[in-house]
Amino acid sequence: MAELKLSVERLQPGVFVKLPVKWGEHPFMFTSFKIKSNEQIAVIRSLGLKHVIVVPDKSTSAPLPPTNGDAPAPQETPDAKIEDKLWDEKRQRIEELKQYRRNLQKIEKEFGRSVAQVRAVMSKIKSRPLNALQDATTLISTIADDMINGENVVLHLMGDGKEADNFYYHSLNVSILAMMLGKAVGLSERDIKTLGLGGLFHDVGKMQIPDPILRKTGKLTQQESNLLKMHTKYGEKFLNLSETVPEQVKTIAAQHHEYLDGSGYPAGLKGDQIDPLTQVITLVNDYDSLCHPPDPKQTRIPFTVISYLYKQRKKQLNSQHLGVLIRLLGIYPPGSVVQLSNGQIGLVMSVNSERLLFPAVQVYDPAIPRNEAPIIDLEAAQITIERALKPKALPPEVFEYLNPRTRISFYYDHSKAL
Repeated sequence: MAELKLSVERLQPGVFVKLPVKWGEHPFMFTSFKIKSNEQIAVIRSLGLKHVIVVPDKSTSAPLPPTNGDAPAPQETPDAKIEDKLWDEKRQRIEELKQYRRNLQKIEKEFGRSVAQVRAVMSKIKSRPLNALQDATTLISTIADDMINGENVVLHLMGDGKEADNFYYHSLNVSILAMMLGKAVGLSERDIKTLGLGGLFHDVGKMQIPDPILRKTGKLTQQESNLLKMHTKYGEKFLNLSETVPEQVKTIAAQHHEYLDGSGYPAGLKGDQIDPLTQVITLVNDYDSLCHPPDPKQTRIPFTVISYLYKQRKKQLNSQHLGVLIRLLGIYPPGSVVQLSNGQIGLVMSVNSERLLFPAVQVYDPAIPRNEAPIIDLEAAQITIERALKPKALPPEVFEYLNPRTRISFYYDHSKAL
């Protein structure tokens, strides 16, 4: 993309500029932006700059023609109130960003504790199943109560974890997304908590599948595939050892790979033969599994997974639930790398269920240190998302700066996204 060095005297609204100064030395929220007013031009001139960088491809107006060399360039003094307002807005935004990061750190700690609890539950389930169920019920009840009592839920993108913990991340992801979906479709508190337990234990039968099969990145042999499919029966059988596990949780373990068109396993059930709560788990399990397949080369970005489920899997999955899931996650779920309308590239960090079109996005700005990378509210900045991008297609410096997650894990809170 071509860039030009241009005299500040030739600026006008509609020209996209890059300021050759550090982020903290000017009052604008971004070092690169499209000029909206003559007042902004006056502020730019007041910085003592003689030239700026202009990006014609991002501009909607051409620069002014060159001034007559004999004529003095007109000098404008910026309105002090306008400049002060810009600085005040920037300082307020910086403080909001600090608060957002503090809140995100708190949520990441809560997420880490929940993953540790899931790990402990799974380690106990063979030797002390009653204790494991009690611990799982306590964890799910706490999360479910938060969700049920909150007015709306903000989903946050969590940091990458250890590959060895993928089983626990997947179980927690499915559990949280299932409870969110259950609340959104109007299920009872009891059913929401059953979904939470079902999500946590839906793949418990995989604990009896050899690890080389679970981790195999290439195509499974027919024998390996048949053994993997046995995890639904193993899970049901395992949970049947405990009389205190709710029956629907056992059903979820047995049926979560059954599809409405009869193409699933192990029994090839169709339509209403499949338990209603299991239909919720099946949907969110497929979503998370498509985002995180055993073979990293087959990983899909969240945007394409949502699109794929909607276009290709509607006959297999509960279409009503699928529509609600899309509304909960947004078109660009947390973890999506996106191109913004101002030309910047960003990583979706949080999605508020009440403001799906305006997620919180961390943007790439080489003028700002990575640990201070701006996370912007698209609505407040009057910026929109134009399209999703594949992380692997990013330039190396952008990839390193944004650090797209290998595993996309979600956690929640009930405060505003920004």
